[in-house]
Amino acid sequence: MSFQAEKQVVRSFYHALDQAAAAEIPAVMAQHCSPDLLWRGFHPFGEIHGAKEVGTQFWVPLRQNLTRLQRRIDVFFAGQNRFDDPGGVWVCSMGHLMGLHDGAWLGIRPTRKMAFLRYCAFHRVEDGRITETAMYFDIPHLMLQAGLQPFPVGTGAQLVQPGPVTHDGLLFDAQPAEEGTRTLAAIEAMIADLGQWDSNMTLEEELARTWHDDMIWWGPSGIGATYTIERYAKQHSGPFRAAFTERSKTGHLCRMAEGHYGGFFGWPNFTARHTGGFMGMPATGKTGEFRVIDIYRRDGDKLAENWIFIDLLHFWHQQGVDILGRTTGIEQP
Repeated sequence: MSFQAEKQVVRSFYHALDQAAAAEIPAVMAQHCSPDLLWRGFHPFGEIHGAKEVGTQFWVPLRQNLTRLQRRIDVFFAGQNRFDDPGGVWVCSMGHLMGLHDGAWLGIRPTRKMAFLRYCAFHRVEDGRITETAMYFDIPHLMLQAGLQPFPVGTGAQLVQPGPVTHDGLLFDAQPAEEGTRTLAAIEAMIADLGQWDSNMTLEEELARTWHDDMIWWGPSGIGATYTIERYAKQHSGPFRAAFTERSKTGHLCRMAEGHYGGFFGWPNFTARHTGGFMGMPATGKTGEFRVIDIYRRDGDKLAENWIFIDLLHFWHQQGVDILGRTTGIEQP
């Protein structure tokens, strides 16, 4: 199955959106998206209903404060959702929105310097329009660039994250169907292992079943990026498993792949109870949601790179900690 028509819908939308003046954005949204668009974004935005409302509440303030905005895409692919509900063809775009940080977006003080907002978006396309979007973005990363410290120092490296080492992530052309099938199978195998937490193997042995030894895990700010199975186990996966219990089953709304790339998102992906220290903060004993996007690059039959977006502001808000408010001094809803 070719997804070229759906890809073109999203590319045309991006072109119009990125070229429009701030005041024109609600009209652009109305032209390219369904009037009852369902849009899911990171805290403090959450769900927004309606194309014009998304333009007014998210895009216009962002463009007014992160000026001269450029979209720098590293990964672009499409696929058939492997789940029937909500089903359909989805198009994924991942990279950075780069601009001049000239205004106080979400209370984050402007630097008047270049700033990068990591983002990843899944768009469901039906009858030539976008009907549903999950757009996740790394607000703590923008805070760090503004000289703020929303979290204690992370276990991984805090970076402006590059795209794939292979520089082949922009799948604007159709891809062989069998390659997407292999990528989805690799992702499914990894998920099957990840969901157990009791494989009777060492963590490194478990990871080696589905990951290359020189894997790169491009994690969110506050946790950070880590390289190789050994360091990933020590710097994120091991500490994460030690910090949580009662993890729920995985619940994704979309999971898909094309070519050597694939990914998924959930709302939430899973829940878990915080019973151990995490990110330098003590256990709360509370159950929290993890809203996550994962994007993968497959090499051969194993996964090689993984870009992760976790709504840490939402998670900690559920734990009773307003990270954004306490860091900027402006309380968020």
